[in-house]
Parts: sequence; structure tokens; C-alpha cells
Amino acid sequence: MRISTMASLCNSSAMDTFPQNNRTFQILDAASKGGYSVGAYNCYNDDGVIAVIRAAHTCRSPAIIQIFPWTIRFQGPHFVRYVIEAAHSANVPIAVHLDHCIEPDDVKTALDLPFDSVMIDASTLGPEENIIKCREIVQIANAKGIAIEAEMGRIEGGEDGLPSVDMETILTQPNLARAFVKETGVQFLAPAFGNIHGKYGLGGPEASWRLDLLMDVHNAIPQIPLVLHGTHGVSDELFQKIRKYGILKINMNRTVRNEYTDFVAQNAAKLELTELKMRGVEVYAKSIERVMRHVLGSAGKA
Repeated sequence: MRISTMASLCNSSAMDTFPQNNRTFQILDAASKGGYSVGAYNCYNDDGVIAVIRAAHTCRSPAIIQIFPWTIRFQGPHFVRYVIEAAHSANVPIAVHLDHCIEPDDVKTALDLPFDSVMIDASTLGPEENIIKCREIVQIANAKGIAIEAEMGRIEGGEDGLPSVDMETILTQPNLARAFVKETGVQFLAPAFGNIHGKYGLGGPEASWRLDLLMDVHNAIPQIPLVLHGTHGVSDELFQKIRKYGILKINMNRTVRNEYTDFVAQNAAKLELTELKMRGVEVYAKSIERVMRHVLGSAGKA
């Protein structure tokens, strides 16, 4: 399904209720109907922001720019507002999402900024505490037009990427996912099905992921867009395969950032800063264009 105009992503009399008027929701809803996934690209500086916007424009692709609470603390709310204004001024649909918001002060600050969506990470709490915390934030955020993503279960990478906990105890269970969504009202869910935050161990994601469990979660809450965390080392083929399991939002970090980082490291002492930034953004944007065109299937959908 193609998002034909930017007007369709603006609040209007024809679409004036939440979450249908939320930009992240609209982007993922169109992806669900159109049979593709959308990249959520982690950006740490303005190079990343510019690269995502340029790649999305070149590919006519929807996109999500993701920043972390670190960005708010280090670069300040004014930088966040710049990111949001730049994204919303693009002639293709681009949302801005805050990832892994854990600390109460960060949550409070985030809900006072015009984010399209925020991930509330209370997954380190017990199940009941997670529900209570998420439900409270969902009510406040939704009233402000901000959509909420939550995580159920948590898998930390340990030595050599091996899980540091018993995986079976913290994987997302389908019946609990259904209850969690119903009780909290979250718009998007990031399930734990063997995906790891960090580097995967021997065998990579293929040896760790429980795709049967992921499908059961998707079948339990088919109306909820699922989010993939833990994408370092994931192959193009696996990214493509996972779409049929309900994954609509795919978090991208090193997958599209490594070539840019390598370029900057190799040329920082050789090029003037202006040229370094311009050429660095070009490298970064090309990496993003590749996944839009050849991995996610989002190119040409905006």
C-alpha cells in the first residue's frame, strides 16, 4: 500500500482520532497492508538524521528516525526538536521515535517533546510492574498523540554474545502478550524470541531465534505491529523472512552505520570537516538506500 501524499500523514478532519492520526502508526499500518517492513534507523548525530532523510527521499520510502535518551541529555531538547522538524518537513513520511526510554526523568522529558512514538522499556521489572508502569505512561502519552512501544521479556548479551540468563524464563509468551496489550493499551510490541541486544554467539541469530514462538505471538495479537530489536549480524535473507512473522518495524543500527563509521575513522585526519561530513553522509545514505531497496521492500512506497 502506497502512502500517496504527506497530507495523509497530517492531522485532518478525515483522520482526527488517535492512533490513526499518529505518524508512526500510519507508517506501520501502511506497511502491514502493503506487505513490507520499515526501517527504524538509530541516529546519534545530525549526519545520521540527514542520511535517513536523503535516503528516504531518494528511494521514495517511509522511514523512522530513532534516537536514544542519551541524545536528549547530551545534545539537548533543542536538537530533538530540530530532528523532528527536519523529519516532518520531508516530502516522504518520516516519524521520530525515542528508543529504550527507561529512567523516569527521561520519560517525563520525552512526553513533553513532540515525538511521534516512544519505547518504554520497563522489561527489567516483573510482569505486573511492567504492566502498571506501561499502562500509566500509555494513558499520558496517547492523550498527547504519542504512540507507545513496549518490550516483553529481555535478553541481554553475555560473554561472546551468549545470553546471560535462562532464555526460556524471559521469552515472550503468546497468552501473556495478548493480556499485556489488552491491559496496557500499547500500540506496538517488541517481543523476546531469542533476539539479543548486542552480538550474537556461535551460530548467529539463526541459532538463537525461536521463529515458531514469534509466529505464535503474532497470531495472538495480529492487530499489533511487532518490532525487531537485536539486529546486529542479521542477514538480508533473515530480515526478509521475518516480515511474515508480523515484524513491521525493524531497528537498524550497525547494519547501516558501519560503512559510515569506517569512512569517518579512515578520513578524519585527511579531509576538512565540511568535506568529511558531506562525504560521510553520502556513504551513510547509500547504506540506508540499500536496505530500503533490497531488504525491507519499503522503496517506492511513499
